[in-house]
Amino acid sequence: MTTFPYRTKVLRVRQELAECWVVALPARLLLDVCFSDVLTAEHTGDASRPYNLGGIQREYREKRLQEIGRYIDRDDTAFPNSIILAANSRPSDGMTEDDPVDQAEEDAEDGKPADNLEVADGDPSLIDRRWRIEVGDDGCHELVIPTKDKLAAVVDGQHRLFGFAKAKVVERLEMEMICAIYLDLPKPFQAQIFATINSNQKRVDKSLTYEMFGYNIDDEDPSFWSPDKLAVFLTRRLGSDDASPLKGRIVIAPKKDAQLAALTGHGGWKVSTAVVVEGIARLFTSNPKTDANDLQTPAKVRRADIQERRKDRAPLRAAYFAGQDIVIYTMVLNYLIACNEVFWSAAPADSFIFKTVAVQALFDILRRLAPDAYERKVISVEYFRSILQPARGLNFSEDKYRNASGSGRSIIRRAIEEQIGLAN
Repeated sequence: MTTFPYRTKVLRVRQELAECWVVALPARLLLDVCFSDVLTAEHTGDASRPYNLGGIQREYREKRLQEIGRYIDRDDTAFPNSIILAANSRPSDGMTEDDPVDQAEEDAEDGKPADNLEVADGDPSLIDRRWRIEVGDDGCHELVIPTKDKLAAVVDGQHRLFGFAKAKVVERLEMEMICAIYLDLPKPFQAQIFATINSNQKRVDKSLTYEMFGYNIDDEDPSFWSPDKLAVFLTRRLGSDDASPLKGRIVIAPKKDAQLAALTGHGGWKVSTAVVVEGIARLFTSNPKTDANDLQTPAKVRRADIQERRKDRAPLRAAYFAGQDIVIYTMVLNYLIACNEVFWSAAPADSFIFKTVAVQALFDILRRLAPDAYERKVISVEYFRSILQPARGLNFSEDKYRNASGSGRSIIRRAIEEQIGLAN
């Protein structure tokens, strides 16, 4: 039986795509906390056969699992290659897990019940399920897995891992498996890694790269794009557009990594891809998974064909259905330019306005400004600058803003809202 929170030493590996963490984890633990788009393992209550397997989306290869299970039962079993995991991925919608206060805030904005938004950190009713890296007393990095919730997507090695559920020698569940873990890796980049590995390191065809994970955006008519596909596309554009304040600042890294916002002297502060993707997606959907499913059920349809299927309070929902992607992008771009002029450009290096929670707070404010801006057809830089201007005097270097948790996001957002007249 695994005890949570689970802690173990990890090795940091720096590579060009993103930083990853290498660790040895027992198969039993991995079956409890991992899932894939194909497989998931659930406890049976039977000590002689502890797990049953089920499919999430596509059919899995039962014959291969049986073969791997028989191999695991042998006395000379060895798996020297690593299983690749994307930690903090939610199986429900494929998005990255937020801390409880962040989620409660989003639920409240979407009209869902949300109590105790100001509950202090550590309250057992608001357990932060996110996997994280901490520095131990000995100065070494440690992986912390807070709960047994399934928040680790298997990018590669799913049959190898879930083959343990087919093994008859139950003791094999204690065998350690080498894992390469990425924290908060957006799903498109999970697809890229999978396709790279499974194409023998050759140049990867873009369709192959994204087909398995549903992100073949370069080979698909935009009218078929799900909300998260559109958000990924717009995020990439913000990261390369010369006019964008986020050009060169959007990186593949954990959403909550304190180093994201550090002024490194080599390109300045950074923000994670996941934060920008989710900030944009929330402008036109509150449930990207449901929208993605609707676009494929019962047959593949265009986004305009699903607009009557469910109600959604996202402010730019109509623009999404109308295919007004350039309007959405222009609004986001001009808003960020205004944010740069009012907040980022003159802020001191120690300002919390560069932190992940502050960027999330700024996207929260855009979500409130977007309905009126869209209805009035006024989305210029000047428009957003005039709204944000009264908050220019806020000093985010003050101690009251220095909170990197979900409540810090609320504090920053509410401070700006009060200054610009949105507090209610």
